[in-house]
Amino acid sequence: MNHYDIVFIGHLGMGTIIPFRGSPFTELGSPALFASIGASCLGKRIATVTKISESDEYCLEPLKSAGIDVFVLPGEIGRYRIVFPTANVDQRQGFVEKIGGNFLIGDIPPFEPCLVHMCCMSGPEPQLELLRALRGRGFRLSVDMQSFVLQADDQTGLVHFTDVPEKKEVLAMADLVKLDAMEAQTLTGADVLQDQADILEGWGSSETIITSSEGAHARSKGKTTFVKFTNRSTRGRMGRGDTLMGAYLTRRLDHSVEDSLRFAAALTSIKMESTGPFRGSLDDVLERMEISIPFSPR
Repeated sequence: MNHYDIVFIGHLGMGTIIPFRGSPFTELGSPALFASIGASCLGKRIATVTKISESDEYCLEPLKSAGIDVFVLPGEIGRYRIVFPTANVDQRQGFVEKIGGNFLIGDIPPFEPCLVHMCCMSGPEPQLELLRALRGRGFRLSVDMQSFVLQADDQTGLVHFTDVPEKKEVLAMADLVKLDAMEAQTLTGADVLQDQADILEGWGSSETIITSSEGAHARSKGKTTFVKFTNRSTRGRMGRGDTLMGAYLTRRLDHSVEDSLRFAAALTSIKMESTGPFRGSLDDVLERMEISIPFSPR
């Protein structure tokens, strides 16, 4: 059996990004890439399970260079397009051009039970089945609710926000959940971050991370902590929440909620200043943490 501290399960993707009043560019992305690399600088044992074709294996290099063990299943990387129609980086239009197929429990390599972060780009039903199976095998679960809330139109590929009928089951199974403010609003109907966190906790979420353009909120055991981002630009906005969650999960293995959120917000702030996944060092993050001051709304 393979032993890891965290296993990330999800697709890789190639995206065309169209910034507001900026020049379009193409980058390798996806939640699995950004989250895995965000988790990689603390020396923990990290693995990523993904689907890819032989012709796209060059896309694995950023993961391998970060010291992440990669388990490859036959399939394809996803293709997508993201448009930012306004200066508000929380408002974006997504279009899915290709998805890489579903992950089934039989696809997952033999891992010792550990923390698994689910960040797939596929439909809710296959993900629910995989979550149930992993929970049944004793894994701790972290769930990216984006992959449940954001669904693509079969004809146009336009990604739309949709409520999740099984959301309470997902929240009850998960040890941690990750959302952004728009996804949380879709699930809860609330437009205030504190209210969103309260509602999600009431529905069974043990530990909730919500990101917005201002910063990151963590809700655990009735207490909410908020840390502002300190990025000087939003050139690297894509992957914000995924990077933060990967960093948070790794730090959280042996640190408090507050410290882990400060660490994750600092690392993500550095990442957002350039495109692509996080490329800084642990020293860079620790230095940036000095200006990441948390506070608790309650």
